Amino acid sequence: MTEQTTYLQLFTIFSKVGLFTLGGGYAMVPLMEKEVVDDKQWLAREEFMDILAVAQATPGLFAMNMASHIGNKLRGVKGGIVASMGVAMPSIVIILFIAMFFHAFKGNIYIEKIFRGVRPAVVALIAAPCFKMAKSARINRHNFWIPVLACLLIAAFGVSPIWIILAAGVGGYLYGRMTSKHNEEHPIK
Repeated sequence: MTEQTTYLQLFTIFSKVGLFTLGGGYAMVPLMEKEVVDDKQWLAREEFMDILAVAQATPGLFAMNMASHIGNKLRGVKGGIVASMGVAMPSIVIILFIAMFFHAFKGNIYIEKIFRGVRPAVVALIAAPCFKMAKSARINRHNFWIPVLACLLIAAFGVSPIWIILAAGVGGYLYGRMTSKHNEEHPIK
C-alpha cells in the first residue's frame, strides 16, 4: 500500500470497475486485479487472492465484499465504505435510468438481441478469473479433483456451497496438520 492512496482514488477506481464490468461480481475480478495489483500496485497478487477467498466466504454481494475488503485493507473502515460506494454507484445510477425508461424498451427486439449477444461475453468474463484463480491456487494434476468435485456436488447434487466451504476449510486444516507433523518427523537434510 502506498501512502498516496486517497479516498478519491479508491472511489474513482471502484467506480470505474462498477461502470465498465458487465456480469456481476466475478466478472469484476480481472478489472479489480488489473487496477489494484497491476496498475496501482496497492496490493500484492497474494494479498489480492487472499481477499478474493475471504470475499467469497463472506455473506453478501461479491463485488461489494471485494471492494469493502480492499478498501479496508488500504484505508481502514472509511476506505472500505468509500470503495463499496464506488463499486455500487454506477449500478444504482444505471438501474434508476433503466427503470425510468423500461416501459419504452420493454419488448424491443433490438434490445433483446443486444442482451443475447452480451450473455456469452459475460460467461467468458466470469470464466477468465476462474482459470486465473486456479493458476494462483496452484491447482495441479494431484489436486485438480477438489474443484471438480466441488462443482459436481453443487451443480449435480444441489449441495449448498456453505457445506463445500466448510468441508474445504476443515480438509485444508487437517492436511496442514498432517504435513507439518510429517515434516517434523522426517526433516529434509
